[in-house]
Amino acid sequence: MLPTSVSVLVVDDSRVAQKRLAALLEEFGYQVVGLASDGAEAVGKFQALRPDMITMDITMPGMDGIVATRRIMEACPSAVVVMVSSHGQEAMVLDALDAGAKDYIIKTVEKETLRDTLQKIVIRHILKPSRPA
Repeated sequence: MLPTSVSVLVVDDSRVAQKRLAALLEEFGYQVVGLASDGAEAVGKFQALRPDMITMDITMPGMDGIVATRRIMEACPSAVVVMVSSHGQEAMVLDALDAGAKDYIIKTVEKETLRDTLQKIVIRHILKPSRPA
């Protein structure tokens, strides 16, 4: 599976951050299938679109990203949620991972690091290469 066949839902309450991340994902070869501005919208769009991966902000009005991640994981335990937030506090990272997020990326990360991290997530959680017996 090439990145072009990996569909992504981008969730962030900032339209600027949504557009920036969506543009980078498309540049990396991913297919951005939807945008959401809060957790409730993210849950609804996940159910409608069933993307391969969700990039999820934490701090949003209404339902935050951690609650949205829990709801998505309850509905679909195999969902691949990656937290992308400006918050790097250890407690938030642990809460996000406890909610079911597969990884955590700080928004200010370098472009190449973002690309490499997402590629590792895709290999580990979406492609799931078979291991020799």
